[in-house]
Amino acid sequence: VEMSAEKKKTIKSKTKAEAFGIFEPVFRSRKERLRAGESLLEGMPHSSHAVWKPPRKHRDPIDILEESNRYRLASLVPVRYGRMLRSPFTFLRGSSGLMAYDLATTPNAGIQVQACGDCHLLNFGLFATPERNLIFDINDFDETTPAPWEWDIKRLAISFTVAARGNGLTDKEAEASAVECVRAYRERLRECSKMSPLEVWYDRLDAQTIVDMAPNAKVKKAREQLIEKAKTRVGDYLYPTISGEVGGRRRLIDQPPILFHIYEKDFEQRVYKALQDYRLSLPHERRVLFDRYRLEDIALKAVGIGSVGTRCFVGLFFSAENHPLLLQFKEACPSVLEPYAGKSIYDNHGQRVVTGQRLMQSSSDIFLGWTQGQRGRDFFVRQLRDMKMSAPVEGASFAQMKMYAELCGLTLARAHAKSGDAALISGYLGKSDTFDQAIGEFALTYADQNAKDHAALVAAEKSGRIKALIEED
Repeated sequence: VEMSAEKKKTIKSKTKAEAFGIFEPVFRSRKERLRAGESLLEGMPHSSHAVWKPPRKHRDPIDILEESNRYRLASLVPVRYGRMLRSPFTFLRGSSGLMAYDLATTPNAGIQVQACGDCHLLNFGLFATPERNLIFDINDFDETTPAPWEWDIKRLAISFTVAARGNGLTDKEAEASAVECVRAYRERLRECSKMSPLEVWYDRLDAQTIVDMAPNAKVKKAREQLIEKAKTRVGDYLYPTISGEVGGRRRLIDQPPILFHIYEKDFEQRVYKALQDYRLSLPHERRVLFDRYRLEDIALKAVGIGSVGTRCFVGLFFSAENHPLLLQFKEACPSVLEPYAGKSIYDNHGQRVVTGQRLMQSSSDIFLGWTQGQRGRDFFVRQLRDMKMSAPVEGASFAQMKMYAELCGLTLARAHAKSGDAALISGYLGKSDTFDQAIGEFALTYADQNAKDHAALVAAEKSGRIKALIEED
């Protein structure tokens, strides 16, 4: 088709991409973005991040926790509270919504990334890639959404101070663990700012690299043993422990209130409709794989601490030759960051989780997908604990905490660099340790707040304001 003179004139005044209505990003050099980040320091010095003061308006941690139960099964809320009561650290794990409420009042430079939203030290760990290699990465994305990068690094640093105190370390050691995490984050982010987008996308922290990073033979051996243990936890390793023979067929074993079946008239029909929608969320080649399995049984399972009470189903599938596959169908509620970072662009929160996970992780589960129940609840789907292994943090020494803090800081930096502007953030962070020290001070102060909030939950349970179910070890 012959182009009009007017169209030719338009193309001369614009880039070709703009003229044809194609999105074209605005490119600035790394040096320009570094300078732009540095300029943000004038209005927000690093020292401004060191201060924690509770919001001036009335802040009742129990009210905020109770509000977060609106999407949960009422029968499982006592289980959630029982797990949170164990220690200040388990309280922190279960109160991401409360911390989001607090972090939203703290300074941020106005730079967004794809945030994890529940970035604490136990939401990192080893798991298998589709190529069956072990990597270390973030492994929980229930709360992921675009948000200020500071919220993730602050929650992560706080988790180190709280966990360190729980291990009997001094406040000085707890703060130093947080500082080490932030140092690794800051330095790795600057390295990422020098890499090409593809290099950042392909970057990963694999098991062998973690072994090679060990400072001595003892640490190296401990890491090798942890990796070997993780390799035994293949996707179906839980199969013999949570299932049994019932009437000649394999069934998931009821362990109420932790694992139990749903007996509702139309439940089976709703399950199969959700499975059809889940299948359509998979890439075409993964649908071929999924079609080689049939659903044998499904039951509801209480998982984690922060997720307890949301609907999480375990599906037991078999191939034609009875090879088992365990899939987890986990309810996706609105992110705890949404009231402060804005509503998700995705109508289905399962899709929000899956997209965020793929964007932040260096490699993701081949069965990752989403669906929606006929009653309007959103779910995301993944394999159940495929070679998944968390670091043994409980009882860790100061040296072990610092080494683990480094791994988490490095990992979070790469995750943020995938979606955010590494050079812009790096320009703001700078090359000195002033930001690291500020966050260390903030994290230690907030650990005091977390301890007070945990004590408030203990008091609420004793007074009967809330009910908790304490599970046997």
